[in-house]
Amino acid sequence: MTNPGPRIIAVSSGKGGVGKTNFVANLALFYASLNKRVLILDADLGLSNIDVLFGIAPKFNLKHVLKGEKTIKEIIVNGPLGIMILPASSGVRELTELSDSSRLKLVAELDNFDMPFDIFLIDTGAGIADNVLFFCSAAQETVVIVTPEPTSLADAYALIKVLSRDFGEKNFRVLVNTARSEKEAFDTFRKLAIVADKFLKLSVDYIGYLPYEQHVKDAIIAQKGYIAMYPNSAFSKKLAVIGKRLIENPISDVKGNIQFFLRKALRVK
Repeated sequence: MTNPGPRIIAVSSGKGGVGKTNFVANLALFYASLNKRVLILDADLGLSNIDVLFGIAPKFNLKHVLKGEKTIKEIIVNGPLGIMILPASSGVRELTELSDSSRLKLVAELDNFDMPFDIFLIDTGAGIADNVLFFCSAAQETVVIVTPEPTSLADAYALIKVLSRDFGEKNFRVLVNTARSEKEAFDTFRKLAIVADKFLKLSVDYIGYLPYEQHVKDAIIAQKGYIAMYPNSAFSKKLAVIGKRLIENPISDVKGNIQFFLRKALRVK
């Protein structure tokens, strides 16, 4: 049987501050606890923070790769449970919008990456900047995180609209974060689904919600995964359900592999 390759999932949002990176970190911990080999690409290239959430201080990052000083393999840092992290740089303005040559460099480096992994999580920036659109359109599918706030919904719709209209993307999964109840979460999703269907003729997939829990901030401050600190919490249990749903019921029927990511990234037919 041929190896179908890793699941390649971009996690994005229309606006910042909706818990995107915290979700990626905890999702990675969940998959690693199932003995999955997880690779995280911190694709918020100007404002990296996955390493901060894990309490890691990388010596090198993607800036050194794009400058030709290091290979991807040389900048990888290990997080808890063996999670592999490709760290971005913080406060480097020129990385906030990658040039075509920088994208080609990154794609070439990924092509030469020979360490095995099962799950490839791409933690993008927020909004509709070119970097965000590049990484979302290169993945098999995109998880869009929203909160019940109207601004979050409006910006999430804008992201889906641009990816659908300009990049032909159709595979969107919606996660509602910091909901006070299941009803609030589904009502939030329904509002987004209605406008996506009406104006984009697009169906979006609801994968669930994560409840508001005060201790989430405590885990972030402690630089530890929430599901490790509070494994029996409602948040942790719902995240496990969402994590299983993502890998057991892929929205894309494409057999994923890193070459698929590379071809999509370069838009090679």
